[in-house]
Amino acid sequence: MQQKEKQGDVMWLKSVANKLLRKPVGTDALLEGANFDEFINPNEPQKDQIDTRKYKLFVSTWNVGGVLPSDDLNLEDWLDVNNNYYDIYVLGFQEIVPLNAKNVLGPERRRILARWNSLIGRALNRSISNLKGRKEAKAGERQKVHPVKEGSSEEGSAPDFRCIISKRMVGVLVSVWVRHDLQNHIRHPSVSRVGCGIMGCLGNKGSVSVRFWLHETSFCFVCCHLASGGKEGDELKRNSDAMEILSRTSFPGGPPLHLPQKILDHDRVILLGDLNYRISLPEATTRSLVEQKRWNMLLEKDQLKAEVTNGRVFEDWQEGAIAFCPTYKYYPNSDKYYGCMQGRKGEKRRAPAWCDRILWHGEGMKQKRYHRCESRLSDHRPVRAVFAVDVDVRRSWNSVGSFFLSERFHLPTERSQLLMDDEHTSEGRTSIHI
Repeated sequence: MQQKEKQGDVMWLKSVANKLLRKPVGTDALLEGANFDEFINPNEPQKDQIDTRKYKLFVSTWNVGGVLPSDDLNLEDWLDVNNNYYDIYVLGFQEIVPLNAKNVLGPERRRILARWNSLIGRALNRSISNLKGRKEAKAGERQKVHPVKEGSSEEGSAPDFRCIISKRMVGVLVSVWVRHDLQNHIRHPSVSRVGCGIMGCLGNKGSVSVRFWLHETSFCFVCCHLASGGKEGDELKRNSDAMEILSRTSFPGGPPLHLPQKILDHDRVILLGDLNYRISLPEATTRSLVEQKRWNMLLEKDQLKAEVTNGRVFEDWQEGAIAFCPTYKYYPNSDKYYGCMQGRKGEKRRAPAWCDRILWHGEGMKQKRYHRCESRLSDHRPVRAVFAVDVDVRRSWNSVGSFFLSERFHLPTERSQLLMDDEHTSEGRTSIHI
């Protein structure tokens, strides 16, 4: 009797497993042909288990010049919410505080980060009241995916966006927002900070990098503020900062998940920030060409393009075509470049330059837009880019199979709030902590 019960248990287990793996019932196909790694290690799905979906990604960098935003600052134009809603917003800031000794060496002023996140959330969710009348998705109903085209969100309503990561180092801040229905598909969020400022380690210059998985595809975003200076040879300092960031940034990895630890190990990588590269021309010549909008002549002397072309930095990275005015340096609350007003004694001359840039590395990304915005808050103009990104998505099985292949079955829940900037912060390997 016991022998028959054991045989019955084995047959039942084989039957369930065969159905999950879509093998013929009542055969030994599971034992003979199944790859048990597919079954028990869903972190590595096979190609025939994967579909590809496209998502719309909004990325922007903005040096806000140490200016504290007012409570009524409207960010809707910058975030393009009047024309489009995107699936993911990655927003990088530089100089959210003045880069003086008190801010570099002292404690972080958390209310500034809270102010920026409050303004971003209000702008992204400005029409959230429209959602109140919508019916909740039924349990088990497949999530809708917005196609990559203009006006991807549902007509007449706005998505509900949630901040999944918000992290800063002195003046550098990264804030990542996703549609609420994508939040459950975000895994392995982590942060790494690298300081390369004073003494080569303090956070007045450097980077905050964030990474996460969306479904089965890894993303890494690197927000930088590189060495400043308009003298000949200062571009080499910027090259050095960039190489330091790429080499020193490290995320948690290792067994059992074997996650990528370095920036370039991720599937989709975007670098954004005030890279501070200038134009290698006399100041008067630069100003004259800017007034004539002779972008091609100016770009021939753009330091970043020259350093990339000569193989000294950012090898194999891409940047979209620049067809907009230089983003630096303006008088605040003005459309005039700094140093062009007569009669102002003692002010340093600053030739216009494309300091604020967005680069990307890897396949599966297509840039749709690359341009600047016209906010007059600081001496920099924000730069933004829109990407269509391919994301690998595990093909859904029946509900029981989906449970066994889901993270609920094999991974602990990762709380996105652990990556918010408070006393409970949990981050990746931090190169410098101030």
